[in-house]
Amino acid sequence: METVTGHFGSVAPGGRSVIWAATGRFGGHSLPPFDELNLADYVGDEPGRVQRNRQVAAASIGLTANDLVLMQGVHGAHVVVVEQGSPGLPGAPGFDALVTKTPGVGLVALAADCVPIVLADVANQVIGAVHCGWRGLAAGVVPAALAQMHELGAEQVHAVIGPSICPNCYPVPPHRVLELTGALPASVAAAACPKFAGVEPELAVACIDVGAGVRAQLAESGVIAVTLAGCTAHSNGLFSYRRDGQTGRQGMLIRL
Repeated sequence: METVTGHFGSVAPGGRSVIWAATGRFGGHSLPPFDELNLADYVGDEPGRVQRNRQVAAASIGLTANDLVLMQGVHGAHVVVVEQGSPGLPGAPGFDALVTKTPGVGLVALAADCVPIVLADVANQVIGAVHCGWRGLAAGVVPAALAQMHELGAEQVHAVIGPSICPNCYPVPPHRVLELTGALPASVAAAACPKFAGVEPELAVACIDVGAGVRAQLAESGVIAVTLAGCTAHSNGLFSYRRDGQTGRQGMLIRL
């Protein structure tokens, strides 16, 4: 998959718009097993190659690598507000969502099976980026990010959901499904664990559809979402930790 770019809705008052991009595996500088467009500096790749890859990704939304704020997801629900002049926030453990009202800052959610999401209220110029795995789904990282965006003035939020692993490629122990369903509202649990819902645990196929769970959470919050096609484990054009083990990370980027 090559990098894909797009715009949210119409241009906001004053001529500003919201630009997003989704990177894939191709078009970068990293060597195997991180080939090619790995954006993560915590997976063992050469730092110089990662920086060059980030420059490629940043250029897709009209920025430089130094303008990007990245996260190394820890599967929680901590949201960081990126203020004016704070690009360069370390891509370190501690948070799974970023939101901002600052133009010229690129927020980046990294993933290699989990769900990367970008969020935007174009009219009120508030954006966000979220990394969500099954633990983040249970912890409520998506609602937490939306709540923080609303605190910054967002009203009608739109979302683009990046590619993630499909449920058929994501079998898990039954106790994990029970843990997830116990933490979620019934409607979200039914979407995230479709083969498990209404079935005796010992007879169920234990799998998780994190992408469907994210879509259900967004729908419950009134967010209009578009999902980019593709299963990370099926596509050679995407990084997949479950398929490959040591590998890179693709990203969803967004900027005002």
